[in-house]
Amino acid sequence: MGIKVMSIFGTRPEAIKMAPLVKALEADNQIQSIVCVTAQHREMLDQVLRIFDIKPDYDLNIMAPQQTLAHITTKAINGIEEVVQVEKPDLILVHGDTSTTFAGALVGFYNKIKVGHVEAGLRTFDKYQPFPEEINRTLTTKVADMHFAPTSLSEDNLLRDGIAKDSIYVVGNTVIDVLATTIDNDYKFVYQPLNEIDFVNKRVITVTAHRRENLGEPLENICFAIKKLVEEFDDIEIVYAVHKNPVVMDTVNKVLNNTSRVHLIDPLDLQDMHNLMNRSYLVLTDSGGIQEEVPSLGKPVLVLRNVTERPEGVQAGTLKLAGTDTLTIYNMAKELLIDKIEYDKIAKAKNPYGDGKTSQRIAKAIKKEFGLSAEEVDRFDN
Repeated sequence: MGIKVMSIFGTRPEAIKMAPLVKALEADNQIQSIVCVTAQHREMLDQVLRIFDIKPDYDLNIMAPQQTLAHITTKAINGIEEVVQVEKPDLILVHGDTSTTFAGALVGFYNKIKVGHVEAGLRTFDKYQPFPEEINRTLTTKVADMHFAPTSLSEDNLLRDGIAKDSIYVVGNTVIDVLATTIDNDYKFVYQPLNEIDFVNKRVITVTAHRRENLGEPLENICFAIKKLVEEFDDIEIVYAVHKNPVVMDTVNKVLNNTSRVHLIDPLDLQDMHNLMNRSYLVLTDSGGIQEEVPSLGKPVLVLRNVTERPEGVQAGTLKLAGTDTLTIYNMAKELLIDKIEYDKIAKAKNPYGDGKTSQRIAKAIKKEFGLSAEEVDRFDN
C-alpha cells in the first residue's frame, strides 16, 4: 500500500461532494482510503452515505440538540485527534467550509500531517456572510498544504492570500462528478408525492433556503416572495425542501403553510433532489452546492443571498444574485417566467464549475505529491 489518505467530513453537502472522491481513492491500489465522519448533521449525512455505499471507518456522532458552533468545533477536534493518533495518515482531506472542515485541518496541523483542502479558495471577503463558513475556509487555507481550487478565480483568491502557486491545483468541483451517477430521465421519486406532480404541464420551482444569515426576517421575505409568485402564476408549483432546523420550519410554516400549489416537504435524499431539480423550470436557493449543480442541468438559478462566494456562476450567466428582498426576488423570478429569451440565455450558459473529472484530477495530484506517480495533472479550464 502506498499512502494512507483520511477523508474527514460531517454534513450532507460535504458528503455529497466528497463521495465521488472517496470512491476514486478506494479504487486506487496505491492509496489506502480511510473515512472519518463527525456526523455534524446526522440524518442528512446518513442518506448520502447509503446512496454511495460509503461505510465510514470512524463515526464520531457528535450531533446534539441545539448544538452551538463551539460545541461542534471542540467535539470534532477532540474526536478527530483521537482517530489521527491511531491511524497516523499521510494526508488528511477536508472539504469546503464547515466547522468539521476547520477542525480536521487544525488537527492535521497540530500533528504535522499534510492537509488537502477540496473546494479551496472560495471567498466573499465578508467575515459574516456566510457565517461561519467564510472564516472556516479562510483559516483552513492557512494550514492546508494542497489546495484543490475549483476555478481559476478561486486560484486567484489563494494566490492573493500568499499561497504558493505550485501547491494549487485547479480541478473543477466534485459535485459535477456526482450528477453523472444520479440523474435518470425515467427516475421514480422515493418521496412518492413528487411522482404526482405534473412536470409536463406545470412549471415547477424548487426552493431551498436555510442559511444561518437568512434566519428571521430574510427568510420571511423569501417566503412572501414565493407566496406572491403562486398567487400571480397559476401554472407554477413550488416544491420547498424545508431544512429541519426548527427556526427555519417555524418561519416557513408561518408564511406558507396551507398555501395552494406550495409543497412543503422534508429534505430529500440526493437522487430525489437532483432529479427534482432536473425536472424543474427554475431553482431558488441559498445553497452553495446547488449553485454549482443546477447549471449543468440547464436550469436558471436565483441565489437567495446578498453575496456569493461563487461569482463565477454570476459572471458566466448561470446564476443571478437575488438577495433576500421580497420584491426583488419576485421581480427576478417573474422575469424568468414571462421572458423566454432571458430564460434561455441563463439556461444555456456554460457551467463554469466542472466537467465531471475532478475526482480523477485530485487523486492524480495526491499521487504526484507523494512521489507515487510522475503523471501531470491536467488543469480544469473554466
